[in-house]
Amino acid sequence: MTESTGDLLDPTLRALFEGERYQRLSRELAPTYASAHPFPHAVIDDFLPGDLAERLLESFPDTTKIDWKRQENPRSKKLSTEVLDEVNSFTYQLLNHFNSPSALRFLERLTGIPALVPDPYFFGGGLHQIERDGYLKIHADFNMHPTMKLDRRLNLLLYVNKDWKEEYGGHLELWDRTMSTCVKKVLPVFNRCVVFSTLDWAFHGHPEPLTCPPGWTRKSVALYYYTNGRPPEEKSAEHGTLYQTRPSAAGSSFSRGVRRIAGGTLRLVGNVLAAPGRLIQKLGKAISPSDL
Repeated sequence: MTESTGDLLDPTLRALFEGERYQRLSRELAPTYASAHPFPHAVIDDFLPGDLAERLLESFPDTTKIDWKRQENPRSKKLSTEVLDEVNSFTYQLLNHFNSPSALRFLERLTGIPALVPDPYFFGGGLHQIERDGYLKIHADFNMHPTMKLDRRLNLLLYVNKDWKEEYGGHLELWDRTMSTCVKKVLPVFNRCVVFSTLDWAFHGHPEPLTCPPGWTRKSVALYYYTNGRPPEEKSAEHGTLYQTRPSAAGSSFSRGVRRIAGGTLRLVGNVLAAPGRLIQKLGKAISPSDL
C-alpha cells in the first residue's frame, strides 16, 4: 500500500453497514430486488455516506499510478486490478470492509441469498477503469470461483464518476434472457450502486464505446460474493464468461451477408439474361454477308 494503515480500521468504516440507513434500505428494497426484471437487481443512489464516496474518488488511482491489468480485444477494452497492495490504505480498508460480516448481512437481507461468502482474492473484481472508446460486451459471468470452488451468486458494482453526463455513455445494460431486448440502462453516476444476482442468463455489460471527454475514465469498484451450492434451477456446469451477440449486431452482420448474397445473385441473373444477346452478337460476327 502507498501509505501506512495506522489504525487497523478507519473509524469512519466501523459498523458502516449496520447503520439504520442500511437496515432500512435492505428491508425496503428486498421485494423490489426479488421481482426486478430482467433478473433480480437493485439500483441504490448515494450508496456510501458522502464523505466516504468523496474519499474513494480522491484515492482512486489514475491510469498511470499503479500496475493496471489492461484488456483490449473485441469483447472488452478496460483496465482492472484485483491486487490491492498498491492502493492507499483507505481504499484498501473500504474494499475489505465490503467483505465484512456487516456487509454480508446487509446483502443477505437485500437479496434473500443466505450464507454469502466474500472473495478475499477479489478475483475478477477490485477496481475497474475504462478509458474513452472502451467497452465491455454483453455477457453472463463465470459461475464458479477458480480457487475456492464456490458458486458465484452476487455482483456489487459501485460507480465513482463525478459529473458524468448521459452523452458520455457507459450505461450498464441489462438484457432479457433471450437476448432480444435491453430491459434497463443504468448510467454510471457518482456513488450509484448496482447489486444483481449472478445467473447464466443475467446478461449485462456496456457494449457501446465510451464517448466521455479525453482524459476521463469510467471508474467502478466490483465485489463478487459466493455460496457453497445454489438452487437446483440455477445449476450448470462450470464455465467462464458467456459473451452474447446483441440483435442489432447480429442483424447488421446478417444484413451485410444478405446484401453480399443478393448482389452476387443479381450479377449471376444478369449474366444469364445477357448470355443470349452475346451469343447472337457472336453468331452475327461469324456469319459474313457473302455466306447469305
